[in-house]
Amino acid sequence: MATVTFDKATRIFPGSEKPAVDKLDIEIGDGEFLVLVGPSGCGKSTSLRMLAGLEDVDGGSIRIGERDVTNLAPKDRDIAMVFQNYALYPHMTVADNMGFALKIAGESKETIKERVTEAAKILDLVEYLDRKPKALSGGQRQRVAMGRAIVRSPQVFLMDEPLSNLDAKLRVQTRSQIAALQRRLGVTTVYVTHDQVEAMTMGDRVAVLKDGILQQVDAPRRMYDHPDNVFVAGFIGSPAMNLLTVPVEGSSVKFGDGSIEVPRETVEKAGEGGREVTIGVRPEDMALVGHGEGLTTTVNLVEELGADAYVYGTADVNGQALDVIARVDGREPPAKGESVNFAPKPGHIHLFSTTTGERLPT
Repeated sequence: MATVTFDKATRIFPGSEKPAVDKLDIEIGDGEFLVLVGPSGCGKSTSLRMLAGLEDVDGGSIRIGERDVTNLAPKDRDIAMVFQNYALYPHMTVADNMGFALKIAGESKETIKERVTEAAKILDLVEYLDRKPKALSGGQRQRVAMGRAIVRSPQVFLMDEPLSNLDAKLRVQTRSQIAALQRRLGVTTVYVTHDQVEAMTMGDRVAVLKDGILQQVDAPRRMYDHPDNVFVAGFIGSPAMNLLTVPVEGSSVKFGDGSIEVPRETVEKAGEGGREVTIGVRPEDMALVGHGEGLTTTVNLVEELGADAYVYGTADVNGQALDVIARVDGREPPAKGESVNFAPKPGHIHLFSTTTGERLPT
């Protein structure tokens, strides 16, 4: 087991002036499950490949435990990687695939068989050990790829979007298995995904990247309740947070026909940005109110989910038609085409600077 440290780690691809990963600073605890998440091209897979030794580090350093591994070959880093496409040898059986790295390392046949059988029991693969990969489902192949990593007993597991090739139902099932397995083994794990729901449900902590720059690293609940900036606020959460640019009047901000008191510090900072702030409200924190009290919204679609329903509508904010999403009681949702008013529940707003995007006091 080991800690992992990115110390201002930077990667600039040849021919590019802009870093793909820019001074990444993260400390990952011993036995921690950290998820790197962000939109396509944000640098999350590059960060993982830098840790694996598959990409050069052009600035800063990377440590596993107390060892500086910045310039070490991948085979000397004591890591095991699980890829998106499984990377199994098609001509080998499941047992041979799982034990191949041990065979290359010169382990005895008895040791290999013992460790492969142990991993197969953990992953419920014992009855498939004599099969070839082509005779397995996608979920089973992914478990074989996990098994191959487990038998090596590495200091760190690296996982690069391992569930993206699975169907939706199997993805949900497999992510819970991976999270439970990681807790059982206690191996430090760095996991890359573009799926923020996956990140929130699996990670001990989540690190959000954008354009190669770390935006926030935090526990999932803390990140959901207290995003550091407007990008994290909009990226984390499904459906996404409502983000509206609204005027500041006196000591309050306008929200449709209603107003919300804000701290003096926020009013002062809003003055620097032209007397406007960005207000964020999560769909579940939007409440139906009487006409003339909040944000007038025209209902475009009602997504009924049983106990709850999501209302997708359009509201006029400063002359702009903006999308609004709210979660309401599924038994009495408004009708499509209806005009309703929404206001934030007390104490459930997020405020951000319109110029820097940084969080402001609420």
